[in-house]
Amino acid sequence: FLLSDTVGFIRKLPTDLVDSFKSTLDEVREADLLLHVVDISHPGFEEQIEIVNKTLVDIGSTGKPSILIFNKIDAYTYVEKAFDDLTPRTKENLTLEELTKTWPAKLNENSIFISAREKTNLEELKNLIYAKVKELHVQRFPYNDFLYQMYEEEEII
Repeated sequence: FLLSDTVGFIRKLPTDLVDSFKSTLDEVREADLLLHVVDISHPGFEEQIEIVNKTLVDIGSTGKPSILIFNKIDAYTYVEKAFDDLTPRTKENLTLEELTKTWPAKLNENSIFISAREKTNLEELKNLIYAKVKELHVQRFPYNDFLYQMYEEEEII
């Protein structure tokens, strides 16, 4: 298992970062598991998710196992509507609790809400990643005496 951290997707990418971004896309194509980290405190986080998903389609990297990680829950803010306000609710009016209930149901993939700064839900994230990696490992390398003997003898690097 190889873990690789790549430069994030940036709108209006400076020209001096284009090559780095292209290498990011190469890493994504080769990845077995994608961890899509989203800054939930950013007002345009939904649009950012859509841009990344469109880019994954464009480079032919859809269908890969992924985990959608909503970070910065400690910095998330919302606009509370007055009780008598009859205007339609928007995403700006959703509490964090409401978001945690809507996004996992809306997406057909794993998602988790964390705060790296406050260390909230990091253990759950670690367990989710471990479960996904273990699942991928079993799919690709079903148990066989030859392979596991090599692991035990530390012949695989």
